[in-house]
Amino acid sequence: MVETSSTKPHEALHHGLSSDEAARRLQQYGLNALEEKKISILRQLLGYFWGPIPWIIEAAALLSAIVRHWADFWIVTALLIFNAAVGFWQEYTAGNAVEALKKQPATRAKVLCDGRWQEIDVKPLAPGDIIRIRLGDVIPADVKLTEGDYLSVDQSALTGESLPVTKRAGDAAFSGAVVKQGKVVAEVTATGKNTRFGQTASCSLWCWR
Repeated sequence: MVETSSTKPHEALHHGLSSDEAARRLQQYGLNALEEKKISILRQLLGYFWGPIPWIIEAAALLSAIVRHWADFWIVTALLIFNAAVGFWQEYTAGNAVEALKKQPATRAKVLCDGRWQEIDVKPLAPGDIIRIRLGDVIPADVKLTEGDYLSVDQSALTGESLPVTKRAGDAAFSGAVVKQGKVVAEVTATGKNTRFGQTASCSLWCWR
């Protein structure tokens, strides 16, 4: 839990962050949103012909052409194209999976600020904010459950678990998970690119390179 210099932990849980502290943390951590990076398909494909391994294969193809070993040339060239095609397809399918995760993002959240509950856009949420989560909500950030009996969440898109998972006070729940049952109060622990969702999206797009 992130603490302020003027608010004790138990007080923060019952009164939320002050407007000034919330603004300070928003400045520190940034918006609760993922950066949109659009790269053309051609640029993605050409990227698989640039780098240490492609350079080695390309050099081998060039040397084979210079000495007129055409059989070796075509084999090496086919290997280069095959490597690029496999890498491109993996990145393309991973990108589609990330887009599917983004189709139903949380847009609004109930947050405790200055001692009162209010509904706000999810983008200004910051670590330390106290939020209320209930049936039908999409969890807007990574959180730690602090009050309430339980929460049943569908986090299959993030973890691959086929059935809803039960969370109780003290457990963590992840941004993008869908609430199937329950109502709890939770503390935001990570936002934006630092959430499990953000890390999954980043890895899905770049781990194949």
